Amino acid sequence: MKKIAFITVFLPLCGLWFIGQGSYIHAKAMVAQILLKAAWSETLQGQKEVKPWPWADIWPVGRLSVPRLGIDRIVLAGASGQALAFGPGHLFGPIVPEETGNIVIAGHRDTHFRFLKDLVIGDEIQLQTAGGETLVFRVGQTRVVNENNTTLLERDAGRYLTLITCYPFDAVNPGGPLRYVVQGQYRVSKHTAAI
Repeated sequence: MKKIAFITVFLPLCGLWFIGQGSYIHAKAMVAQILLKAAWSETLQGQKEVKPWPWADIWPVGRLSVPRLGIDRIVLAGASGQALAFGPGHLFGPIVPEETGNIVIAGHRDTHFRFLKDLVIGDEIQLQTAGGETLVFRVGQTRVVNENNTTLLERDAGRYLTLITCYPFDAVNPGGPLRYVVQGQYRVSKHTAAI
């Protein structure tokens, strides 16, 4: 009888614990975006490496938006596990509007980059830089690749935007060997104060 009473209390408590842990991760990611937007506003005013909270080792370097989907994400410097916990991360250095090459941004499939599955060829993706310049890209291709395939990162000529997340989107175990890649080609720049 005691075993049944223990199981009837213990199992629901375990279930609530796991639900709480999952909810905590999503809530932390969303609250971080609010703080990051405030830091982004200061960055647009000319401040450098504005930390969203005093102990942070991350800072915003861009603002990514997809008008058709209503997506608005602050992009962080670097793609470490720490950075990706709070938002998508830019892999290589600052985002400079006048440079050619490939801008590579990674994000988690179950939070900030979940929308990648909804992008279609021709969608517009906007990327605002710290100087207020907005780079506009059009989705040209989407594909699934092995995590060891780095050929999509190597673009010598032109201007490209590459967004990467784990795949499949609804996998039970995170961090498998597949990556979902969206690539956009540069179309135009416009100077704006905010997206």
